[in-house]
Amino acid sequence: MKQITNRSARLHDSIVEWFAAAERDLPWRSDVAPWAVMVSEFMLQQTPVARVLPVYARWMQRWPTPADLAQEPAGEAVRSWGRLGYPRRALRLHAAARIIVERFDGEVPATLEELRSLPGVGEYTAAAIASFAFEHRHVVLDTNVRRVIARAEEGVEFPTPSVTAAERTQAQRMLASAEDGPRWSAAVMELGAIVCKARAPLCDRCPIRADCRWRLEGYLPYEGPARRGQSYAGTDRQCRGALLQALRDSAAPVSRHVLDAIWDKPVQRARALDGLVADGLIDEIEGDRFALAGTHKTR
Repeated sequence: MKQITNRSARLHDSIVEWFAAAERDLPWRSDVAPWAVMVSEFMLQQTPVARVLPVYARWMQRWPTPADLAQEPAGEAVRSWGRLGYPRRALRLHAAARIIVERFDGEVPATLEELRSLPGVGEYTAAAIASFAFEHRHVVLDTNVRRVIARAEEGVEFPTPSVTAAERTQAQRMLASAEDGPRWSAAVMELGAIVCKARAPLCDRCPIRADCRWRLEGYLPYEGPARRGQSYAGTDRQCRGALLQALRDSAAPVSRHVLDAIWDKPVQRARALDGLVADGLIDEIEGDRFALAGTHKTR
């Protein structure tokens, strides 16, 4: 038991010490206001930091509080989302802002239960907001943290597709040993993001390489279920993105024949337009035209 305790202490001390020197200067770390943290967590879902930074800066300048966003049409949130991808996140963030104004007097709530009641806030996002904005001690399990735990503690290249009870117990044990829970969570997350990467991990730069079970056992390759690919070209998602971008770029509604010229596959284009309308991202308005949700009078 003492050996495990000593090993856990070494892992903790090494990662926290490394983080003190390696931590990136990110705006949502210097401004830990709950709304700033919440916006960053929405934007960072499945999106690299480098792409998020300029969009985040413009967003926070325009909408520094939930009330500022809530008074705008949902389509304006979609427009400002730009090319971050997965634009339904913008709709959910807008809907969450309105609920925060209506139910919580314009202040982002602090408890997991209240946070989970907001659109787009799942288990991870609620734990991240509560930890980083309110300094609560919660297990924060994003893909980066899960990968560090899988390699360092389990000796496998990648974690399972879904969080397991054993993984959560291990993360809770690591958190319990940390003096500063939120700082520890941020440190492990950072390690997974810039050193213990999914592809080409920088093991020679890793502060816990001497204790990493994956390294010590010879870097055994992943043998679990097939991991999802990231194909994009020619997909419905690319088609939706191209059509949505045309509406973002236009202050006026866009006619169907203009959209026809953007994507030359009629069946896929029609399916994408129907999907964008059904998802509430755009409105179909009089004259066979389309606009971002809520920005123009619908038919």
